[in-house]
Amino acid sequence: MKLSRGLVIADPWIGYILDGSKTWEMRSSATSVRGPFALIRKGTGAVWGVADLVDVRSPLSPEELIATHARHRIPSEMIRSGEVAKWNTPWVLADVRPLQTPVPYRHPSGAVTWVTLEPEVCAAIACQLGEPLPERPVAQYEAPARTAAPAPRPAAAAAHVSSPAPASAPASAGTAGILVAQTQLTGGNIRNNHFHLRGHVHRFPDDLIGGSNRHERAPKEASIDWGGGVDTLTDIDGEKQFFRGRGWIRQFFEKTGAEPGDRVLVEETGPYRYKVSLKKA
Repeated sequence: MKLSRGLVIADPWIGYILDGSKTWEMRSSATSVRGPFALIRKGTGAVWGVADLVDVRSPLSPEELIATHARHRIPSEMIRSGEVAKWNTPWVLADVRPLQTPVPYRHPSGAVTWVTLEPEVCAAIACQLGEPLPERPVAQYEAPARTAAPAPRPAAAAAHVSSPAPASAPASAGTAGILVAQTQLTGGNIRNNHFHLRGHVHRFPDDLIGGSNRHERAPKEASIDWGGGVDTLTDIDGEKQFFRGRGWIRQFFEKTGAEPGDRVLVEETGPYRYKVSLKKA
Protein backbone atom coordinates (compact mmCIF):
# COMPACT_ATOMS: atom_id res chain seq x y z
CA MET A 1 0.00 0.00 0.00
CA LYS A 2 1.58 3.29 -1.10
CA LEU A 3 1.28 6.51 0.85
CA SER A 4 -1.78 8.35 -0.43
CA ARG A 5 -3.57 9.80 2.60
CA GLY A 6 -2.99 11.78 5.74
CA LEU A 7 -4.62 12.39 9.10
CA VAL A 8 -4.91 15.80 10.78
CA ILE A 9 -3.88 15.62 14.45
CA ALA A 10 -3.75 18.52 16.89
CA ASP A 11 -1.08 19.37 19.45
CA PRO A 12 0.02 18.11 21.89
CA TRP A 13 -1.00 14.68 20.58
CA ILE A 14 0.90 14.80 17.30
CA GLY A 15 4.01 15.88 19.19
CA TYR A 16 3.75 12.80 21.40
CA ILE A 17 3.38 10.60 18.31
CA LEU A 18 6.42 12.14 16.64
CA ASP A 19 8.64 11.72 19.71
CA GLY A 20 7.56 8.09 20.10
CA SER A 21 5.78 8.41 23.45
CA LYS A 22 2.23 7.96 22.07
CA THR A 23 1.39 4.77 20.17
CA TRP A 24 -2.42 4.97 20.26
CA GLU A 25 -4.25 7.72 18.39
CA MET A 26 -7.68 7.90 19.99
CA ARG A 27 -10.61 8.34 17.61
CA SER A 28 -14.41 8.27 17.88
CA SER A 29 -14.86 5.29 15.54
CA ALA A 30 -13.00 2.45 13.85
CA THR A 31 -11.49 2.44 10.35
CA SER A 32 -10.67 -0.31 7.87
CA VAL A 33 -7.58 1.57 6.65
CA ARG A 34 -4.18 -0.02 7.35
CA GLY A 35 -0.66 0.89 6.31
CA PRO A 36 1.38 4.11 6.05
CA PHE A 37 -0.23 7.53 6.35
CA ALA A 38 0.95 11.12 6.71
CA LEU A 39 0.89 12.89 10.07
CA ILE A 40 -0.56 16.37 9.45
CA ARG A 41 -0.08 18.91 12.24
CA LYS A 42 -3.34 20.80 12.70
CA GLY A 43 -3.13 24.47 11.81
CA THR A 44 0.20 24.26 9.97
CA GLY A 45 -0.91 23.09 6.52
CA ALA A 46 1.97 20.62 6.45
CA VAL A 47 2.92 16.97 6.88
CA TRP A 48 5.34 16.44 9.78
CA GLY A 49 5.89 12.70 9.60
CA VAL A 50 4.67 9.27 8.51
CA ALA A 51 3.34 6.40 10.63
CA ASP A 52 1.83 2.97 10.03
CA LEU A 53 -1.69 2.19 11.19
CA VAL A 54 -1.39 -1.48 12.16
CA ASP A 55 -4.51 -2.19 14.21
CA VAL A 56 -7.77 -0.75 15.54
CA ARG A 57 -9.07 -1.90 18.92
CA SER A 58 -12.51 -1.96 20.49
CA PRO A 59 -13.76 1.15 22.31
CA LEU A 60 -12.41 1.50 25.86
CA SER A 61 -14.19 2.38 29.07
CA PRO A 62 -12.97 5.37 31.12
CA GLU A 63 -11.29 2.95 33.53
CA GLU A 64 -9.45 1.22 30.68
CA LEU A 65 -8.39 4.58 29.26
CA ILE A 66 -6.92 5.61 32.60
CA ALA A 67 -5.09 2.27 32.91
CA THR A 68 -3.50 2.65 29.45
CA HIS A 69 -2.32 6.26 29.80
CA ALA A 70 1.18 5.34 28.58
CA ARG A 71 -0.26 4.35 25.20
CA HIS A 72 -2.38 7.46 24.43
CA ARG A 73 -1.06 10.13 26.87
CA ILE A 74 -4.50 11.55 27.73
CA PRO A 75 -4.40 12.84 31.34
CA SER A 76 -6.72 11.05 33.77
CA GLU A 77 -8.43 14.31 34.74
CA MET A 78 -9.53 14.83 31.12
CA ILE A 79 -10.90 11.29 31.02
CA ARG A 80 -12.78 11.61 34.32
CA SER A 81 -14.28 14.96 33.29
CA GLY A 82 -15.88 13.40 30.22
CA GLU A 83 -14.09 15.89 27.97
CA VAL A 84 -12.72 13.11 25.76
CA ALA A 85 -15.52 10.55 26.21
CA LYS A 86 -16.17 10.53 22.46
CA TRP A 87 -12.59 9.57 21.60
CA ASN A 88 -12.39 6.06 23.02
CA THR A 89 -11.28 3.91 20.06
CA PRO A 90 -7.52 3.19 19.85
CA TRP A 91 -5.87 3.34 16.44
CA VAL A 92 -2.58 1.50 16.96
CA LEU A 93 0.47 3.14 15.38
CA ALA A 94 3.95 1.83 14.59
CA ASP A 95 7.13 2.78 12.71
CA VAL A 96 6.78 6.54 13.16
CA ARG A 97 9.14 8.50 10.89
CA PRO A 98 9.40 12.25 11.61
CA LEU A 99 10.35 14.52 8.71
CA GLN A 100 13.30 16.89 9.07
CA THR A 101 11.38 19.55 7.12
CA PRO A 102 7.55 19.69 7.11
CA VAL A 103 6.03 19.18 3.64
CA PRO A 104 3.18 21.59 2.73
CA TYR A 105 -0.01 20.08 1.32
CA ARG A 106 -3.35 21.33 0.00
CA HIS A 107 -6.35 20.41 2.13
CA PRO A 108 -9.13 19.13 -0.16
CA SER A 109 -12.56 20.64 0.26
CA GLY A 110 -14.88 18.38 2.23
CA ALA A 111 -12.16 16.16 3.74
CA VAL A 112 -13.29 15.03 7.20
CA THR A 113 -11.13 12.20 8.57
CA TRP A 114 -8.72 11.05 5.87
CA VAL A 115 -7.07 13.63 3.62
CA THR A 116 -6.14 12.51 0.10
CA LEU A 117 -2.64 13.75 -0.73
CA GLU A 118 -1.52 14.93 -4.15
CA PRO A 119 1.16 12.79 -5.88
CA GLU A 120 3.81 15.53 -5.65
CA VAL A 121 3.29 15.76 -1.88
CA CYS A 122 3.74 11.99 -1.52
CA ALA A 123 6.85 12.15 -3.71
CA ALA A 124 8.35 14.93 -1.58
CA ILE A 125 7.73 12.93 1.59
CA ALA A 126 9.25 9.75 0.13
CA CYS A 127 12.28 11.70 -1.10
CA GLN A 128 12.87 13.17 2.35
CA LEU A 129 12.61 9.78 4.00
CA GLY A 130 15.42 8.66 1.74
CA GLU A 131 13.68 5.77 0.03
CA PRO A 132 10.40 4.97 -1.73
CA LEU A 133 7.64 3.96 0.64
CA PRO A 134 7.46 0.15 0.37
CA GLU A 135 4.46 -1.98 -0.31
CA ARG A 136 3.24 -3.10 3.10
CA PRO A 137 0.94 -6.01 3.96
CA VAL A 138 -2.23 -5.26 5.85
CA ALA A 139 -0.81 -6.97 8.93
CA GLN A 140 2.84 -7.87 9.49
CA TYR A 141 2.30 -9.37 12.93
CA GLU A 142 -0.62 -11.07 14.60
CA ALA A 143 -0.53 -10.13 18.26
CA PRO A 144 -1.57 -12.58 20.96
CA ALA A 145 -4.92 -12.20 22.71
CA ARG A 146 -4.84 -9.27 25.10
CA THR A 147 -6.65 -7.92 28.08
CA ALA A 148 -6.82 -4.31 29.19
CA ALA A 149 -3.56 -3.08 30.72
CA PRO A 150 -3.66 -3.11 34.52
CA ALA A 151 -4.04 0.13 36.44
CA PRO A 152 -0.88 1.35 38.24
CA ARG A 153 -0.42 -0.29 41.61
CA PRO A 154 -0.16 1.80 44.79
CA ALA A 155 3.12 2.06 46.69
CA ALA A 156 1.78 -0.42 49.23
CA ALA A 157 2.19 -3.14 46.64
CA ALA A 158 5.99 -3.00 46.87
CA ALA A 159 6.11 -6.66 47.88
CA HIS A 160 4.43 -7.71 44.64
CA VAL A 161 6.30 -10.41 42.75
CA SER A 162 5.65 -10.71 39.03
CA SER A 163 4.58 -14.05 37.66
CA PRO A 164 7.37 -15.67 35.63
CA ALA A 165 6.96 -16.58 32.01
CA PRO A 166 5.32 -19.96 31.36
CA ALA A 167 7.84 -22.78 31.43
CA SER A 168 8.93 -23.96 28.03
CA ALA A 169 12.00 -25.25 26.28
CA PRO A 170 14.67 -22.59 25.77
CA ALA A 171 14.87 -21.20 22.26
CA SER A 172 17.87 -22.50 20.37
CA ALA A 173 20.31 -20.14 18.68
CA GLY A 174 18.73 -20.98 15.36
CA THR A 175 15.12 -20.50 16.41
CA ALA A 176 13.27 -18.28 13.94
CA GLY A 177 11.08 -15.74 15.70
CA ILE A 178 8.61 -13.03 14.80
CA LEU A 179 10.26 -9.60 14.63
CA VAL A 180 8.31 -7.40 17.06
CA ALA A 181 10.70 -4.47 17.52
CA GLN A 182 13.68 -2.86 15.80
CA THR A 183 15.35 0.27 17.16
CA GLN A 184 18.46 2.27 16.27
CA LEU A 185 20.94 2.87 19.09
CA THR A 186 22.18 6.28 20.18
CA GLY A 187 25.18 7.13 22.31
CA GLY A 188 22.78 7.85 25.18
CA ASN A 189 21.29 4.36 24.90
CA ILE A 190 24.72 2.76 25.21
CA ARG A 191 25.86 5.01 28.08
CA ASN A 192 22.66 4.38 30.05
CA ASN A 193 22.23 0.67 29.27
CA HIS A 194 18.84 0.73 27.60
CA PHE A 195 17.13 0.76 24.20
CA HIS A 196 13.65 2.04 23.51
CA LEU A 197 10.62 0.09 22.30
CA ARG A 198 8.75 3.23 21.20
CA GLY A 199 6.33 2.52 18.40
CA HIS A 200 6.48 -1.22 19.13
CA VAL A 201 5.05 -1.64 22.65
CA HIS A 202 1.63 -2.56 21.22
CA ARG A 203 3.19 -5.77 19.87
CA PHE A 204 3.80 -7.11 23.37
CA PRO A 205 1.06 -8.61 25.59
CA ASP A 206 -0.63 -6.02 27.79
CA ASP A 207 0.19 -7.97 30.95
CA LEU A 208 3.92 -7.37 30.24
CA ILE A 209 3.42 -3.59 30.41
CA GLY A 210 3.84 -2.04 33.85
CA GLY A 211 4.03 1.45 35.31
CA SER A 212 6.95 3.82 35.66
CA ASN A 213 8.51 2.43 38.86
CA ARG A 214 9.29 -0.86 40.57
CA HIS A 215 6.08 -0.69 42.61
CA GLU A 216 4.03 -0.82 39.41
CA ARG A 217 5.49 -3.94 37.82
CA ALA A 218 3.41 -5.81 35.27
CA PRO A 219 1.65 -9.08 36.25
CA LYS A 220 3.91 -11.05 33.91
CA GLU A 221 7.60 -11.01 33.00
CA ALA A 222 9.25 -11.91 29.71
CA SER A 223 12.16 -14.31 29.38
CA ILE A 224 14.91 -12.59 27.36
CA ASP A 225 17.56 -14.57 25.47
CA TRP A 226 20.31 -12.02 24.76
CA GLY A 227 23.11 -14.48 24.01
CA GLY A 228 24.67 -14.53 27.47
CA GLY A 229 23.96 -18.17 28.25
CA VAL A 230 21.37 -17.46 30.94
CA ASP A 231 18.04 -15.83 30.09
CA THR A 232 16.86 -12.85 32.11
CA LEU A 233 13.35 -11.98 33.33
CA THR A 234 11.88 -8.49 33.02
CA ASP A 235 8.70 -6.60 32.29
CA ILE A 236 8.34 -3.39 30.24
CA ASP A 237 8.21 0.11 31.71
CA GLY A 238 5.14 1.46 29.92
CA GLU A 239 5.98 5.10 30.62
CA LYS A 240 9.60 5.06 29.43
CA GLN A 241 8.88 2.27 26.93
CA PHE A 242 11.90 0.06 27.50
CA PHE A 243 12.70 -3.18 29.34
CA ARG A 244 12.70 -2.41 33.08
CA GLY A 245 15.55 -4.78 34.01
CA ARG A 246 18.71 -3.33 32.45
CA GLY A 247 21.66 -5.11 34.07
CA TRP A 248 21.87 -7.55 31.18
CA ILE A 249 21.79 -4.79 28.56
CA ARG A 250 25.24 -3.49 29.54
CA GLN A 251 26.63 -7.01 29.08
CA PHE A 252 24.75 -7.36 25.79
CA PHE A 253 26.25 -4.10 24.47
CA GLU A 254 29.75 -5.17 25.56
CA LYS A 255 29.40 -8.68 24.11
CA THR A 256 28.17 -7.43 20.73
CA GLY A 257 30.39 -4.34 20.51
CA ALA A 258 27.35 -2.10 20.12
CA GLU A 259 27.91 1.38 18.68
CA PRO A 260 25.64 4.34 17.87
CA GLY A 261 23.77 3.63 14.64
CA ASP A 262 23.58 -0.13 15.19
CA ARG A 263 20.11 -1.67 15.44
CA VAL A 264 18.70 -3.88 18.18
CA LEU A 265 16.24 -6.54 16.98
CA VAL A 266 13.68 -8.15 19.30
CA GLU A 267 12.04 -11.38 18.12
CA GLU A 268 9.23 -13.31 19.79
CA THR A 269 10.21 -16.98 19.95
CA GLY A 270 7.32 -18.24 22.10
CA PRO A 271 4.75 -17.12 24.67
CA TYR A 272 6.47 -14.43 26.78
CA ARG A 273 9.84 -15.42 25.29
CA TYR A 274 12.02 -13.05 23.26
CA LYS A 275 15.41 -13.11 21.57
CA VAL A 276 17.47 -9.89 21.40
CA SER A 277 20.22 -9.49 18.81
CA LEU A 278 22.31 -6.71 17.27
CA LYS A 279 22.53 -5.70 13.62
CA LYS A 280 25.65 -3.65 12.86
CA ALA A 281 25.24 -0.41 10.94
